Amino acid sequence: MNYSGIKYADMINGIGIRVSLFVSGCNHACKDCFNAETWNPKYGEEFTVKQEDEIIEFFKKYGKTIKGLSILGGDPTYPQNIEPLIKFLKKFKAELPDRDIWIWSGFTWEEIMQDKKKKELISLCDVLIDGRFIRELKDLNLKWRGSSNQRVVDIKKSLACKEVQLLEF
Repeated sequence: MNYSGIKYADMINGIGIRVSLFVSGCNHACKDCFNAETWNPKYGEEFTVKQEDEIIEFFKKYGKTIKGLSILGGDPTYPQNIEPLIKFLKKFKAELPDRDIWIWSGFTWEEIMQDKKKKELISLCDVLIDGRFIRELKDLNLKWRGSSNQRVVDIKKSLACKEVQLLEF
């Protein structure tokens, strides 16, 4: 899996101060995507144990100041990204169980729930921003999403009751 960047101390992609990992690879090709260069799965650099450890050490160094991890792209649920992210998130959760994980996907909750591996990945996270970016529904006033069709899903509540539960904020 490749990644296009890591933003430390990011305050835009989720609640609180976060670390944001931007992965490469996306098949959705949404018109006017803000990060179109990451559609190519070979864009950027290889995400290795070195980057995994740097992210975890950053959290440990700054303690509770850093609220959580955000995973964007590209699309984290792009087929080549799923297994490496599952491995990393299991490691992250083992080291930092009190931090939340937000993930963005061009797939909807319903589509993700139909795919065993995507569901496994999403179940390791706390919040999902789902759905493709649709230029005609673009709304700059929305928090954490670009278009009004996208939802901010509370993953744990949604899995428990087997229907979409939106994050209350």
